[in-house]
Amino acid sequence: MEALKESAKIVQDLIFELGYSNKVIELPNSARTVKEAADALNCEVAQIAKSIIFKLESSNSAVLVVASGINRVNEKQIEKILNDKLGKADADFVREQTGFVIGGVSPIGHKNQVITFIDEDLLQYKEIWAAAGHPKAIFQLTPNELIEMTKGKVVKIK
Repeated sequence: MEALKESAKIVQDLIFELGYSNKVIELPNSARTVKEAADALNCEVAQIAKSIIFKLESSNSAVLVVASGINRVNEKQIEKILNDKLGKADADFVREQTGFVIGGVSPIGHKNQVITFIDEDLLQYKEIWAAAGHPKAIFQLTPNELIEMTKGKVVKIK
């Protein structure tokens, strides 16, 4: 078996450190988009837990929203919860804050502390899939494991 790419190995090591046995796998093709990931995994697009990074205007820090693959994040909803403005995070900001490239941002293992929100719609699935630090790397987990691993707050995001 081929060794994981460095960024995916960071996520795998953290999963084990946190006491979980979930395995990071690398797909032969990109899973950069939710559609690509769902097709490769033969699952519903809604079961893909996509990690979206926003920039908090007041502090220039990162906010992570882990959303169901079919949902669009209502930024106003998140701003209301935070009582702050969200800005767009460009590729440089995402890499700087998380250590990952867009399309491979994992919900865990970020370089810097991030405020994390989890889409309540993910809770209806027995299993979900999240990026693992690289556009081809993913791991399977349960919604409860996602909450535990990220210490994220479950919210309505749409």
